[in-house]
Amino acid sequence: MPVNEYKKLISKQLKELGVAKGDVIFVHSSLSSFGYVPGGERTIIESLYQAVGETGTLLFPSLSYEIVTPENPYFDVVRTPSNVGKIPEYFRKHIAVKRSLNPTHSVSGMGKLVKELLSDHSLDETPCGEHSPYRKLPERNGKILFLGCGIEPNTSMHAIEELVNPPYLFGNFYTYKVIDEHRRTHMLKCRRHDFNGWKQRYDRIEAILEEKQLHSGKVLKANAHLIEAKPLWDRALNILKKDPFYFVERV
Repeated sequence: MPVNEYKKLISKQLKELGVAKGDVIFVHSSLSSFGYVPGGERTIIESLYQAVGETGTLLFPSLSYEIVTPENPYFDVVRTPSNVGKIPEYFRKHIAVKRSLNPTHSVSGMGKLVKELLSDHSLDETPCGEHSPYRKLPERNGKILFLGCGIEPNTSMHAIEELVNPPYLFGNFYTYKVIDEHRRTHMLKCRRHDFNGWKQRYDRIEAILEEKQLHSGKVLKANAHLIEAKPLWDRALNILKKDPFYFVERV
């Protein structure tokens, strides 16, 4: 099947899942889950953009917490790679028009609202603070899409946790040398997430969402899930206020 036919099929399956023109979509993904795709990462990303259209916005995590560490406190928004998979890294390097300025939890994006969502991330002293795209996503009626990776790798949950500040969440503050897209140098003080001794159990969100708030299906061979960000925030935050350990377990 030609590449264009793959794109049409992927876009059709995304639409059936609940992705619509004009949507703001935050995408978590696993390339290997799709099976063979001609054009690989580019075909998948272009299919996603086709699904949301020119009025939509695509966001991918470009997290670099494994690379930017207390021992290596240096982040270059253009050159520092991400450590969250092949599709996000391809998007960051070849397609995204902007990457947010956070040393460990940056986000890459393209589309109508990309500047609004990504421009102020450097103002936060935590990875997923009030100026981060994670916090802004529910305000823009955004959706979180999981392609072949299950629903556990959900960075938005960190932003919800930051509102509650459970005992396992934060480590120390560190000062990072940060190079922005204009090659200017900044010294940013930011706190790291910790989770030492705790395992994330964000798959438990399935039990707290109503059926209409979690849509599941297939995109090629990948199991896919689509969640509306606002109901996730409302329900998860309410639970965390009552039980701050609901979404983790001891290792």
